[in-house]
Amino acid sequence: MENVEKPWPALWSLVIGFFMILIDSTIVSVANPRIMEGLNADINSVIWVTSAYLLAYAVPLLITGRLGDRFGPKRLYLLGLVVFTLASLWCGLAQNVETLIAARVVQGLGAAVMTPQTMAVITRIFPPDRRGSAMAIWGATAGMATLVGPILGGVLVDGLGWEWIFFINVPIGVVGFILAMRNVPALSTHPHRFDIPGVLLSAVGLFLLVFGIQEGETYNWGTITGPISVWGLIIAGLVVLAAFVAWQRFNKGEPLLPLGLFRDRNFSLANLGITMVGFTVTSFSLPLIFYYQLVRGLTPTQSALLMVPMALISGGTAPVVGKIVDRVNPKYLAAGGLTLMAVALVWNGLLMQPDTPILLFLLPSAVLGFANAGIWAPLSTTATRNLPPRQAGAGSGVYNTTRQFGAVLGSAAIAVLIQSRLAAELPSRGPGGPSGEGMGMGGGTLPGFLHAGFSTAMAQSILLPAAVVLVAAAVALFFAKPKPVQDWGAAGSPASAKVDAGLDSAG
Repeated sequence: MENVEKPWPALWSLVIGFFMILIDSTIVSVANPRIMEGLNADINSVIWVTSAYLLAYAVPLLITGRLGDRFGPKRLYLLGLVVFTLASLWCGLAQNVETLIAARVVQGLGAAVMTPQTMAVITRIFPPDRRGSAMAIWGATAGMATLVGPILGGVLVDGLGWEWIFFINVPIGVVGFILAMRNVPALSTHPHRFDIPGVLLSAVGLFLLVFGIQEGETYNWGTITGPISVWGLIIAGLVVLAAFVAWQRFNKGEPLLPLGLFRDRNFSLANLGITMVGFTVTSFSLPLIFYYQLVRGLTPTQSALLMVPMALISGGTAPVVGKIVDRVNPKYLAAGGLTLMAVALVWNGLLMQPDTPILLFLLPSAVLGFANAGIWAPLSTTATRNLPPRQAGAGSGVYNTTRQFGAVLGSAAIAVLIQSRLAAELPSRGPGGPSGEGMGMGGGTLPGFLHAGFSTAMAQSILLPAAVVLVAAAVALFFAKPKPVQDWGAAGSPASAKVDAGLDSAG
């Protein structure tokens, strides 16, 4: 373990930046109609305002995680925060959609540099058997940011204009930089030889796969241009990623992705679990927001009030869960939290009818708060428990990549499902497609004769993330019981040497 006298101020300083970059993954969606109007842009261009950010964020995570090991997580975090904050200012000042998309790419790259460092620092300054409380704060931040992003975006757009979803990052970024400079320790670095073929293969493979999945709905899962098709990109991405894994296996030097990480059963299962959680938290908010605003006529601000129980309960109970995680087998907490999330989503689906008293939705929102608190700390603690300090960045990069990949899958899947359920439940003259713009997300409600069919379609759609998170609960039941930690991170300690040897031999 690194010798850090005050790890908690370091954690809280990092959480500020982490919350900000995750908010920006989803905050733009509700502002799309205003951006179209303000920049005189078409819908395809505005979709790229979000897509460009997600691509630039997701693709480099494996690489930036390893860079943190090599050059120090504090240095990389501060660099990423500066890039992200300046790019946010650029976004708000953009005078046309092309400039906004370019700024979002730079913003996404800044976020990709920052994200793995937050988890890596926690892994290195908190010992495994006292990491639960820290991971609870980190995880609750991730969960709440993903959920409240669209709602916060609506409040800012309603009150100040679309530019302020970006301008608000500037003062937060400045405060976050000052706090991180003061409180985050400069941790020791570990020499690494960079795997250039691995960097290229992982970047190309992830780009093709994520782009194909993310843009599939835009191109109706068909041809993009000439001989290039959505499915062609997805298959090509899978082939390139398979070549990347093969190269990591046979690379005699130092691989970008130490495959020995996956020899740890809990690391592998936790990554599978967080992929499904990323899928769920990204996908379930879309049908819920559509129902609130298009059927019930709520403004984004009013929709935000229905999320208050979730946010308060999640924030209040996450530290309690974190302390419990360090004392009991995390699999029971994880499985319980994931099952509770499935229950809350099914409950929402049952309530999604045109005449349900709107205040009843506060009840499943409260259940989501308890569920959210019980998910993130057990999963992240389980994933990082056996990581030695020299592999903290690599492990964090993998974990955040799988979470982000799950989010991309969830976004694409829920769009397809919503479209198919609307086609089945609404008359042909009803609103088309699942995009917010196509269904009048700019404001107002649907005609009354469409309310029942639309509500049914949204209720059916929310069952997909409920089913996925229930599978994640089953995966959590297979976590191995944590072993006692002895001399964690001590140079030359048997435990550390044994893990390091296993990781190195995997290359």
